[in-house]
Amino acid sequence: MPILGEERSSELEAAVTTIRATCHTCGEVELTPDDIELRVCTHASASYYRFECPLCRTEVQKPADDRVVQLLISGGVTATVWELPDEVQEERAGPPLTMDDLLDFHLLLGRHDWFDSLLRVHSAT
Repeated sequence: MPILGEERSSELEAAVTTIRATCHTCGEVELTPDDIELRVCTHASASYYRFECPLCRTEVQKPADDRVVQLLISGGVTATVWELPDEVQEERAGPPLTMDDLLDFHLLLGRHDWFDSLLRVHSAT
């Protein structure tokens, strides 16, 4: 005869929802709601979910449209709501940053007078 606590424990384990997702390496895997992080953005196209593949331990991140968000929530996944930073919406002027620009900036930060150099460039514009 099972102990009362053991019986309840096995009932709870049977009630856990199984969610199928796809790992880029392993294919279809089974997860529990606790295995999935769901991030819902106020800008819907930036919503996503992620999980660690139980087979290869790779971090997998995928976009989550409204349908996926509703399916995951109905399966017991807790959603965290977030907003895009205001800087994303700011207008940008000038050419895009290049790898050469990034390298120049990296080399500049290695100098002891890097901040003064930036101030000179900024005041000249």
